[in-house]
Amino acid sequence: MTSNSRSSTQTRLPDGGPGRVAAIGRFVVLALVLATAKLTAQEVSVGSRGAIRPFVGAYLPTGDQRDFVKDAVVLGAQASWTLNSNFALAGTFGWAPSKDKVTAGDRTLDQFQYDVGVEARAPELTASLITPFIGAGIGGRTYSYRDLDVSSKTNFDGYGSLGLDVWFGRAGVRVEGRDYVSRFQPLTGSGDTKTRNDITLAAGLGVRF
Repeated sequence: MTSNSRSSTQTRLPDGGPGRVAAIGRFVVLALVLATAKLTAQEVSVGSRGAIRPFVGAYLPTGDQRDFVKDAVVLGAQASWTLNSNFALAGTFGWAPSKDKVTAGDRTLDQFQYDVGVEARAPELTASLITPFIGAGIGGRTYSYRDLDVSSKTNFDGYGSLGLDVWFGRAGVRVEGRDYVSRFQPLTGSGDTKTRNDITLAAGLGVRF
């Protein structure tokens, strides 16, 4: 009896043995999946330096600019070039068909925005390449009445931006907010040059190459 009892004790697994082995197995599988996803993400990241994206959003004048023009949809396109894992260059063109609040007749005032800037990007947060960024840039804005015989005017401006990229392989989504500060000259009559402010909120579908 003593011999059989000793033999049974020697061959019995410790308490929790099967559960522990299963847990280790799950951990190894999870580690392999994450490693594979990370390698795939790195391959896409290294092999893709440029991106292009059309976007749509809202143009929201603030302060004195809000007394001059109405809110409007904004449409445009953007191209970016990755310098390294932390910085990229971005060029943007946008069009906002707004309405003049000052001139009689509910006149359409097309606003064309074009600028270049630098983006500082945080490290990618997950295997799906979620990348937050902040940016700043300079450019110009042209105001042009669509149906009024008034010469268009172009002013200098600058912006600060905050956004997020979510990539799934070579396709992805960008959500971005920009705060523009611009030099403004009256389009009709006389008046002093002033500083104006407006905000753009937009989302776009991108493709990397």
